[in-house]
Amino acid sequence: MLIAPKRSRIVFQKLEQDLVKLSSKPQAENVHRFRTGTRRLQILLGELSPKLERSQKKLLKMLGKIRKRAGRVRDLDVQLAALRALKLPREPRRKTHLVNLLIELRERQEKKLRKAVAEDVVREIRKRLKRASKNFNPETSLDPLAVATGMLDRINRGDAAITEPLLHQYRTLTKRARYAAEFAEPSAEAEQFIAGLKLLQDAVGDWYDWLTLTQTASEHLGEVRESSLVAELHNVTGAKFRHAVAVLSQMRGARSGAKPTAAAQSVTRAVGSTKRPSAAA
Repeated sequence: MLIAPKRSRIVFQKLEQDLVKLSSKPQAENVHRFRTGTRRLQILLGELSPKLERSQKKLLKMLGKIRKRAGRVRDLDVQLAALRALKLPREPRRKTHLVNLLIELRERQEKKLRKAVAEDVVREIRKRLKRASKNFNPETSLDPLAVATGMLDRINRGDAAITEPLLHQYRTLTKRARYAAEFAEPSAEAEQFIAGLKLLQDAVGDWYDWLTLTQTASEHLGEVRESSLVAELHNVTGAKFRHAVAVLSQMRGARSGAKPTAAAQSVTRAVGSTKRPSAAA
């Protein structure tokens, strides 16, 4: 199965637009779209192309530096959204203090991001994007679904205990596998595969967002015994972890043909209705 030609062209065009928006206004949504676009291009050129050319390596390196800066802003946007969505009558002052702290940290990271997207840098990247788009040939690409499946096969071991380090691995590889699969021509097989990846990505990503917020709160407010806010964040993070484990267990069961356990089903019903907070909130 080859890459959908229209899909590959859109990636170059959209990333250029997102870069311009990011350089003029680094709001939460613009930051998120740029990071997603750069990762899709990384998959297209670095994973689905038979060979990564020197000019393409330079382009990805330039984008990678900006994505790293944008990632620090994005992390704070997500933490702010999660904290604001948390309903906690106790310790309102500590919650306000933490919100203000995150806002201050975001302002610092935004200043660094603005420097990274200087006018001359943006101009150079736009030129390279146009050149890379013109030279890219989707007919020589690898099978997107085969590449995506291969990514997950690296860690898809049904007998391995699901730990935090393993969930971190799934968080990274599930994103990459989804982006790769989305380059495939539309089909029932591709749609089903991508839908499963989205469910897992949301569950694991949600857990990681709350874990990061909990770590930030612990660093500035103290541990559980010192703050009921931190204690509540630990409780939420624990629930998100159990939900992510349940979703991953179901995915493993589906791949092996086994039915999900009653425990996994109960955790999914109990926590699955909780939506991941929007960083644009």
